[in-house]
Amino acid sequence: MAFSVNDLNNLHLDVLREIGNIGAGNAATALATLINKKVDMNVPKIQILDYNDISQILGGEEAVVAGIYFGVDGDIEGNIMFLLDYGSSKKLTGMLMGKDDNREELDDMDRSALQEIGNILSGSYISSLSALTGLFLNLSVPSLCIDMAGAILSVPAIQFGYVSDKVLLIETELMEGNDLVKANFFLIPDINSFDILLNSLGVYN
Repeated sequence: MAFSVNDLNNLHLDVLREIGNIGAGNAATALATLINKKVDMNVPKIQILDYNDISQILGGEEAVVAGIYFGVDGDIEGNIMFLLDYGSSKKLTGMLMGKDDNREELDDMDRSALQEIGNILSGSYISSLSALTGLFLNLSVPSLCIDMAGAILSVPAIQFGYVSDKVLLIETELMEGNDLVKANFFLIPDINSFDILLNSLGVYN
């Protein structure tokens, strides 16, 4: 029987939490290098949530969020979504470009910067996962969408609803000075890739 998110036990979550911790550390280092400032982080939270609850973390289905979407291929296949509430999006681009985060909208340069930041941070997570598992993993070119949380989350829900109605969330908080950025990573392996991923970590039962 194929493995799904519903079958994850405490041992699996401990391993995934460690991957999240290492990935977040690498992401914080990458961001610090990018903006040439010190970046701290809180210990990431790993959660298994119902799809219907995800939008509440982001402020509700109608809350405007930035979603950066990647395909993952190689030894496993699936998708990554990197989601930021709109306030965190402005803070993150403000860190990079020296802008005031009180601006109402993100312009084209902000969007381009946000897409590149998402690419770097998600790449940090994938590199950590690849190093720990020995698996070859590759990210597609990122696709950025700024829309209501419900609309953005409907994409993986529709595509992967046949696997599970639950999702694995790695919630990370990055801090530069008084600025706090809440970054949400969703790793969504396809139905066959869970077996490969957990076997490579030595925790499949």
